[in-house]
Amino acid sequence: MSFIELILLSCALAMDAFAVSLCKGFSARTLTLKHYLIVGIYFGGFQALMPALGFLVGVSFSSFIQKIDHWIAFVLLVFIGFKMMKEGFEKESCPSDDGFHFKTMLTLAIATSIDALAVGVSFAFLQVSLTLALFLIGGITFIFCVVALKIGNRFGVYLKSKAELLGGGVLILLGFKILISHLFWA
Repeated sequence: MSFIELILLSCALAMDAFAVSLCKGFSARTLTLKHYLIVGIYFGGFQALMPALGFLVGVSFSSFIQKIDHWIAFVLLVFIGFKMMKEGFEKESCPSDDGFHFKTMLTLAIATSIDALAVGVSFAFLQVSLTLALFLIGGITFIFCVVALKIGNRFGVYLKSKAELLGGGVLILLGFKILISHLFWA
């Protein structure tokens, strides 16, 4: 995967966390530096951790499925992309506000990073610098979530569905690119 593709992938994976951060910002009366750090660290941290775990799972099975690895990456990315796009078309709503407490943030961080776990599995079959990918995924998610918290606090959740549609579309395109490049240029 090229550097640009990793940035696009990172942006796409960050969209679920971006949408939840919009909701958190919308539901918060006032925001402090602590709120920005909590949201950025939880979401960015889990978005970076989950692909690492997925990569470890993928590497354990890579010798068994090397001949179909491009299909696995394609199916995972397209499935996740369509799931995100489906969520983008659903009625806009925010999860109930339980503040920025540990249990709430942990649950939200895990829920928004499950997609990244599946993407991490596909990293085991692709030419990816894992360190760079994890840094970009975590860093971009951190930045997106901090910005989304501010936007949500100012403007509400109008952008939530658009973020999920865009992120899903990017993942689908990356899935097709991986499949096509492996089938026709490998």
